[in-house]
Amino acid sequence: MIIELSVALVAIAFAILVYFLIATLKSAKDSLEKVSQTLEEVQQTIDELTYEVKTTVKHANDITADVQGKIQKIDPIVDSVKNLGDVMNELTLTVKQVSVTVIEKYRKSREEKGKAVPVAKVPLAPPEERTDSSADAVYAKKSSGRMEVALKGVDAAAAIWQKFRK
Repeated sequence: MIIELSVALVAIAFAILVYFLIATLKSAKDSLEKVSQTLEEVQQTIDELTYEVKTTVKHANDITADVQGKIQKIDPIVDSVKNLGDVMNELTLTVKQVSVTVIEKYRKSREEKGKAVPVAKVPLAPPEERTDSSADAVYAKKSSGRMEVALKGVDAAAAIWQKFRK
């Protein structure tokens, strides 16, 4: 009788164990189904994102190619603007040099006028000589020095500037 009671007790314990085991397995099955469903959704989302990323990369490549083409078209313009800036820089430098030279000559002439001998002490020349010396001073060929070279440079730069403006 004890053996029978023990066997019955073991059978009941085994039945309870099987019941809880079945409940645990059902719960595990439900969890695995949810994980499977989540993985399917993730896979679908990844597929959609992959398509969108590929489309975005293709679009970015198209934009990059377009920008490179436009940059190649603009390069000559940028070079021209740089050259124009160089010409303007040289023109400004030349004008500055000319203005410094003119100012120096003006100062020297002012200083020489300040040192000039009073009119009363200078002997007057006859009118014919004064007329001849005035004409010589007006029509005499001036020396071709740095001033003339600078003025030619200004004229050349101005001509180039006029060509660029047109």
